[in-house]
Amino acid sequence: MNADRDPALSSGRPTLAELLRRHRLAAGLTQAELASRAGVGVRTVRDLERGRSARPQRTTVELLAGALALAGPARSAFLAAARPAASAHPAEASGGAEPAADAGPNALPPPAELIGRDRDLAELAGLLTDDRGPRLVSLVGLAGVGKTALALAAAHAAAGSHPAGVAGVLIGEGSDAADVLAASVAVFGVARLPELAARVDGRPALLLMDAVERAPDAVAEALHRLAATVPSLRVLVTGRHPVGLPGERVRPVAPLDVPPPGRERAGPAALAGYPAVALFTARLAQVRREPPGPIELPALAALVRRLGGLPLAIELMAARGRILDLNELLDRYGDRVLDLATGPADRPGWEADPGRSEGTRAAVAMTLRDAVATSYRLLAADERAALRRLAVFGNRWSVELAEEMLADGADRDGAVAVDPVPLLDRLVEIGLLSVRGTGQFRFRLLDAVRDFAIEQATGTGELTAIRRRHAQVIARLVTRTATDLVGANLPAAVHRLDEVSGDISSALTHAAVDDPLTALRLAAGLTRWWRFRGRDVAGRQWLCRLLADPRTADADPVLRAWALLGVARLAAEHGRGAEELPAARAALAAFREAGDVTGELEARTVLCALLIATGGHDEGRAQTEAVLKLATRNGRTRDMAVAQNNLAWHEIRVGDLPAARRRLAAVDRLAAQAGEQRLRVLARANLAEVARLAGRYADAVDQGRQVVAALTGLGDPGHRRRVLGTVGLALAQDGRSAEAGEVLAELRSAPASGGGSGPRPEDGICALIEGNLALHRGDRELAAEWFAAAAEAGVDGQDRRDVVEALVGLAASMADHGVLDRLDRVCRESGIRLLPQEEGLLYALAEARSGMAGPDAVGAGAGDETGVRVPRQRGTGVARARKPPVTPRSSPAPSPPGGSPWQED
Repeated sequence: MNADRDPALSSGRPTLAELLRRHRLAAGLTQAELASRAGVGVRTVRDLERGRSARPQRTTVELLAGALALAGPARSAFLAAARPAASAHPAEASGGAEPAADAGPNALPPPAELIGRDRDLAELAGLLTDDRGPRLVSLVGLAGVGKTALALAAAHAAAGSHPAGVAGVLIGEGSDAADVLAASVAVFGVARLPELAARVDGRPALLLMDAVERAPDAVAEALHRLAATVPSLRVLVTGRHPVGLPGERVRPVAPLDVPPPGRERAGPAALAGYPAVALFTARLAQVRREPPGPIELPALAALVRRLGGLPLAIELMAARGRILDLNELLDRYGDRVLDLATGPADRPGWEADPGRSEGTRAAVAMTLRDAVATSYRLLAADERAALRRLAVFGNRWSVELAEEMLADGADRDGAVAVDPVPLLDRLVEIGLLSVRGTGQFRFRLLDAVRDFAIEQATGTGELTAIRRRHAQVIARLVTRTATDLVGANLPAAVHRLDEVSGDISSALTHAAVDDPLTALRLAAGLTRWWRFRGRDVAGRQWLCRLLADPRTADADPVLRAWALLGVARLAAEHGRGAEELPAARAALAAFREAGDVTGELEARTVLCALLIATGGHDEGRAQTEAVLKLATRNGRTRDMAVAQNNLAWHEIRVGDLPAARRRLAAVDRLAAQAGEQRLRVLARANLAEVARLAGRYADAVDQGRQVVAALTGLGDPGHRRRVLGTVGLALAQDGRSAEAGEVLAELRSAPASGGGSGPRPEDGICALIEGNLALHRGDRELAAEWFAAAAEAGVDGQDRRDVVEALVGLAASMADHGVLDRLDRVCRESGIRLLPQEEGLLYALAEARSGMAGPDAVGAGAGDETGVRVPRQRGTGVARARKPPVTPRSSPAPSPPGGSPWQED
């Protein structure tokens, strides 16, 4: 048995280090905050708290006292502690005799520097200083999570509230109860338990026991005897699991918070706010001078995530930064964190003491794999099997998902419930499972624990079956959630799938090879989520691959129909809808044969959008009218609203803006009845576009900006970009150049959706905005360039009104009769009728072409913003026509959005 003492035991009076730390924690300040407030260096504060500065300058101490707002006796005691009278070790001061009964020893190693534990430390110190607090507090957790460092810091912080003394012992391997008891009384300067009771004499005392898992039964027996004989003794223990005594307060020690994926893009300051990053950079600074550079930030964030925020692992990895940069560390060790080896000096406090026995020092030399294995062996056989199953989850998961994952392996549908709560409580208790936040998906295994459990599952031959089960569980989650991807619950449903996006990817990847029917069911339910998250290209590829797999040829026809419809819907998102027209028709036929009304409504809606791409606008309108009729007959209010929204596009196509407004008013009314806030927002987006087409630019800007804000909250980046286009065009056509330029910058700064780098759907809209801005400046040549680019971008677009508006602008800029021929051809092919202001703008060109115009009919005059002179009875103006209210698309394409702008499903 080993017991440790600080080599310089203090007298009963607190030291400056103790007072400084105690007052700082009471003020709720970090070392850096106190240093900043006092105007001294943070290293000064750190050295004082560690006792490294024997005689600090009086000015420094006074600055610290002022920063801590100390007054009266507290300030006097603080200043006096900075100039202590000469003293010796208590034993030396008495000529080798025992210290006086009121000497109150502090037999603890000095505290280690803590980073990111301010809240934990304050809560624990408060628990230890509360007169009504528990007499036994256990810090439990995985090896390397920082239990010892936290316990030492808390014990030092609470020393002032324990006048009978604060001491600590390290439990050795193989100790019995007598060993533990003897060491516990010895650190207080006595030899026997009755002597300890007499020495304490009812005053509060604090004993720290570290590493109690080395002799759990012996510790439990010794603590029982200590509590019975010295009731004023409070005990703080650290270990892999609780002691198990009555009245014990168990506090799991969680790893440090790590940044979520992508957070590194916010810059080094944002990353530094995460304790795991702060610890890594602090330890890295001890082995190299340069802080992590911008090129290393992604690797820094990835490393601390991969290390699971485990302080010991972080310190070990940072130490290797002496030789390797962070990118090299990630490449070399990112997949080998279990192999990181600790050493005898890697733990704070007494284990770094060279005076420790070799047996005790060897006990802590291990790899992270060894550390996890030690906690794993504490589990019963069924608990280990459950941990191996739960390790398949890559991200956070819920109690419900755990329940399905742990169900009987023969129960494919997860109908036989297994209450996972006792198991989860057990895993939290021994530090293998972390719980963060209060949301549904709040449980997560540390990466090191998950890697170890996966290794164990591989060794037992269970991994394939576990991954198959995982895919089935995720598929059922997606199926349950898919119905909420339409309607008022859309934002919550999208967020729910976002929470398990990593598990969706891993489940789909495994099931595509091992269980393609499950993969098809999973993928068919993801269509809308893929669309909302700009993953339409990848989603379409998955669906096509699974439909082509011969093992899915005999799948349920309705399931295949939903998959086919998903292919068509996602293809429309990136301008490839015409290619999947047969898929949409096949889906419609399958739904009608099965009598599936929901499927038929969706298939007709998607089919309408695709038909517009191929010039089948009349059939497209017929399909939409069929949707309205079928929805009305079946009382499907939301589908009625969708149909009215889509029919508004056809009213615009024939130039009937009042009819379009009436239909959109019906959309708003029906969507309100259905509780469909998102559909109401999109109806207002389309009304903003109608206002723009009617020349009411200020109204269009005001309405559009309100919609943009609403769509930001709903998480629909595709529609938001399209409405930004409406706002930008209205600003440009109203001559508000500076504001239009801001919209252009925002549109162009958005990352390309779908991961592509080619032309994007918003490119055509940006070109139209630029053309109108140039036309207002009187720069006809530049305007013609932009309008030509906009027309080219819309050649293969689903809504040819992009081309019409671009060609009207081009004609106004160039006064070229050839452009009129092209415009006439596009209008005839698409069935689009020009709006009155467009006809007025082109009147002069038409007159000139027929030879009926006078010599002044064509040609720009000074200050003529359109570049075209038209007879006064027809008026003038910049090209104002544009395609009807649209819904922007989410994937890059060489054409504008690949669905009718009015289509909503």
